[in-house]
Amino acid sequence: MFEKLIHFSLGNRLLVCMAAVVLLVYGGFTLTRMPVDVFPDLNKPTVTLQAEAGGMAPEEVEQLITIPLEIAMSGMPGVESIRSVSGVGLSFVYVTFNWKTDIYRARQMVGERLSNVREQLPQGVSHVGMGPVSSIMGEIMSVALPIDVSKIGPMAVREYADFVIRPRLLTIPGVAQVVPIGGEVRQYQVQPDTQRMAALGVTLENLEAALRGFSGNTSGGFLELNAREYLIRNIGRTTRIEDLQRLSVAYRNGQSISLGQVAGVAFAPAIKRGDAGYNGKPAVILSVQKQPDGDTVRLTGQIEQALDGFKKSLPPGMGAPIVTMRQASFIEASVSTLQGKFLAAGMVVAVVLYLFLMNARTTVIALMAIPLSVMITVLVFRYFGFSINTMT
Repeated sequence: MFEKLIHFSLGNRLLVCMAAVVLLVYGGFTLTRMPVDVFPDLNKPTVTLQAEAGGMAPEEVEQLITIPLEIAMSGMPGVESIRSVSGVGLSFVYVTFNWKTDIYRARQMVGERLSNVREQLPQGVSHVGMGPVSSIMGEIMSVALPIDVSKIGPMAVREYADFVIRPRLLTIPGVAQVVPIGGEVRQYQVQPDTQRMAALGVTLENLEAALRGFSGNTSGGFLELNAREYLIRNIGRTTRIEDLQRLSVAYRNGQSISLGQVAGVAFAPAIKRGDAGYNGKPAVILSVQKQPDGDTVRLTGQIEQALDGFKKSLPPGMGAPIVTMRQASFIEASVSTLQGKFLAAGMVVAVVLYLFLMNARTTVIALMAIPLSVMITVLVFRYFGFSINTMT
């Protein structure tokens, strides 16, 4: 077989040369578009379930939320293991599938089971859902927004991170999640004055019912006039604190009692369960996570380009975004080192071949096998869906 291959190659030199050139060109073209990463995707397809139940102790979270979720997730095709973590008001359930399971198919099956188990969960569970599609090495960048309290407040910086930077980064293909940490989260806080409430005959149930219906638009159907239909709407949505202070909570002696008469109403930061800083000063940190099939180097460049665009439109007093962790730097350094190793190894191989063969033409022909074999390897990686990383 090997002898026939040699005779065929020698008899069709032009065809062999053309095939080699095509492989080199196509392999080089594919190499520029191959995803480059630190490690391959090391974790099996895993779907993370998150549930929030404020005020519950870990024992209650375990019994009332975590165990029903685990039971509902059991028995699905491809499930290998289910593990969970229960904390104060938080439940995390990790459903791990085998390597053959497609992650999006797994999320579909989990979503179907999750819709059925929601009815079994107790009241007070504010959120039950799946986490983003991300890998174990998914955190590719951390961005800091320094806070200078003499120029801008922590609440304004956090709002800019939540409502400007985070939505912009999520529009970049390949970004799975952007998690802001630190700063102050703005809240409408209502602090009832029990003495005033008792004097005016207002109960906590009155306050709760009034606040539940605050800032909402309602529909009154439509009005047909002159062969046309006119939509009837009650516009009540607002974000002004003054409108909340004037909210009517009860009627006594034909007069309306506003919320501001029986409670203190103001914007205030939410209770912190953690904080962030940069160089020993307060800051808002944004953790950027990528999807499992994302190209870290290319995705990092797109994120940095988006961050440069924010520098022209920052609010007064806010510092420019600063990249504190960049996984692509390690990848670029590793690739640069590998290129040097390849060049040095190629020179050593060329010298050894020439010393053994003592023929420049034969040495060049033998050396041509090195880039050709590399490009064939790249095409094999592409076919099997591998990425270029420290293991491959």
